[in-house]
Amino acid sequence: MARQQQADVDELFDVKNHFYIGNYQQCINEAQKIKSSPEVMMERDVFLYRAYIAQRKFRVVLDEINNSSPPDLQPLKMLADYFANPARRETIVAELQQAASRANYDNHNFLIVAATIYYHEKNLEAALRILRNVDHLECLALTLQIYLKMDRLDLAKKELLTMQEKDDDATLTQLAQAWLNISSGGDKLQDAYYIFQDMIDKHSSTSMLLNGQATCFIGQAKYEEAETALQESLDKDSNNPDTLINMIVLSQHMGKPPEVANRYLSQLKDSHLEHPFVKEYLQKEIEFQRLRKQYSSSA
Repeated sequence: MARQQQADVDELFDVKNHFYIGNYQQCINEAQKIKSSPEVMMERDVFLYRAYIAQRKFRVVLDEINNSSPPDLQPLKMLADYFANPARRETIVAELQQAASRANYDNHNFLIVAATIYYHEKNLEAALRILRNVDHLECLALTLQIYLKMDRLDLAKKELLTMQEKDDDATLTQLAQAWLNISSGGDKLQDAYYIFQDMIDKHSSTSMLLNGQATCFIGQAKYEEAETALQESLDKDSNNPDTLINMIVLSQHMGKPPEVANRYLSQLKDSHLEHPFVKEYLQKEIEFQRLRKQYSSSA
């Protein structure tokens, strides 16, 4: 019995939870303390390198994962390469499509990486195809996020039910419930806030959780509370893109001088030029300038 209980203990429980709530440095710190079986060490390395990617420390991953590294780690090199080298993205997506045609669907790391790249390429249908019929909690959570991106709350709710049946208490399931609540809006925003607060109480506050709370506050027109949460998030990571975007939105809602929002926007452009929000904003700026010139010449 004691042996069975020991086998049931997830040695990477803290490592995974720190990663899922966005506490990437603590994830790395905890991962480096683990000494266990080869299988556990492999999964530990997966979360270690994913945390480095989340911190935008792509060079660590690209330097340490080579052609002789285990198959479970190879997709993470592709993901780091994708984010680190925008000029190579077209080539990487072509390589990914070839790999997907002969994918081992037991390699959940590959499926997560493939879906993540397709998501950033705005090819949501391809992302859903690669995740289809995969009974893995993180794959289910990613599928749910994609459905929310597509404004398919009905399908996202079905995915959440599957996650709840699999593990209702899991951090990922709780986060998925919060994401769904935010997308649903109304009274559900308060429910989402409580989920984020519960995670902060259990673990620690992170930019991800604080931005979740700020989004709830903005949706409820509680702008001062949102500002407090976002200021705390800025103290933790002054370059977090979600915080900067929420600060821009909040500045408009609170009627602050234009230079306040512009300051956050400049910081966002400086630090996250490849972020979808920045790309879309710059595209609109170009379009605005084109229309202005067209109007000026016709006038």
